[in-house]
Amino acid sequence: MRFTPSIFGKLLEPIQRRQFDTLVKRHAGDAYVKSFPSWNHLLALVYAQFAAAVSLRGLEAGWNANRQHHYHLGSGPLVRSTLADANKRRPVAIFAETFSLVASQLDRQTRRDGATMVKLIDATPIPLGKLCDWAKSNGRIRGLKMHVVFDPKADCPSILDITDANVNDAQIGRTIAIEAGATYVFDKGYCHYGWWTAIAEAGALFVTRPKTNMRLDIVGERPIALARGDGFTVLGDSEVRFASKGDSQLPIRLRRLVVQRTDGKTITLLTNDLERAAVDIAALYKARWQIELLFRWIKQHLRIRRFLGNNDNAIRLQIFAAMIAYALLRIAARRHGVKISILRFTDLVALCLFERRHLGAIEKPPPVNPSRPQCKNSKSQLNFSYA
Repeated sequence: MRFTPSIFGKLLEPIQRRQFDTLVKRHAGDAYVKSFPSWNHLLALVYAQFAAAVSLRGLEAGWNANRQHHYHLGSGPLVRSTLADANKRRPVAIFAETFSLVASQLDRQTRRDGATMVKLIDATPIPLGKLCDWAKSNGRIRGLKMHVVFDPKADCPSILDITDANVNDAQIGRTIAIEAGATYVFDKGYCHYGWWTAIAEAGALFVTRPKTNMRLDIVGERPIALARGDGFTVLGDSEVRFASKGDSQLPIRLRRLVVQRTDGKTITLLTNDLERAAVDIAALYKARWQIELLFRWIKQHLRIRRFLGNNDNAIRLQIFAAMIAYALLRIAARRHGVKISILRFTDLVALCLFERRHLGAIEKPPPVNPSRPQCKNSKSQLNFSYA
């Protein structure tokens, strides 16, 4: 009889077991482990994301209630005390590199066809509250911060780092491997002149907003061929240079745009792109809100608000497990031609996690088993015979 994997098993297919075992050996993830290897740990935390488990006890009960599926997943039963110990000790690098491998598959599925690569850079806070007294505060929240590089065309996020909440964004932004020909879009929190220069010297472009205390002198005005865009109007386009002298002087040509939004507010953009039209540059910065929508979706539909542990290692593992679950959902939706929205698809996955049905038709009822005898004459069912 042909074996049909469960929906959870199909979602896990992009994670290559051999590659994962190589990562585990590299980081000694299974050293001194007897009964709960890294593979079981990964499956448990990813299952917690799909099944909306908010406690170790609920995760243990839900996972162990489906023992008949453990064999085909290569896993076994779960004990919450063992999971708590693993959350505290297992290297985070295993989950981080697993997410990178899965996210790279998501990126390869999108054909660029020579289109310009756009990378959106931003960070989102992960509040932890007073229960985690070890967490640091930046004056607004106490917790961690997740730094993300997002490709909006491929819908592919990559985690740059997870840091304390008080770490400067520009400090982490400088660790990005710059790709020639790419355009990096970020806000004023990533203001670092040396990093801007490195982006330009690598043959890449950037679009950002200058800080309010940044003094700029106008070198020359540029004509605006098309001033009106989708939801904004370009009021000014000029080539500028820094008014100060010394180390703060940038050796690259800069361009300043003044853009008015439909709500009447005016923003200023700064870029080293001297070729694109002003409307196109303003549209690039407007597209930066796609990463904000990504953060909102992750926080609303994945489990990174309530954690299965209150130590730093457990929280980081759960964040990476959430991002792995996000990438697996996106890959499955593309591979199996899911027609419904990603939100409805996520809800149906949670409801049918261990059912055996086709992912592309998850919203439809399962087909009738042809081996079962069916009533051929349905009309006669309503006929009554009286003696």
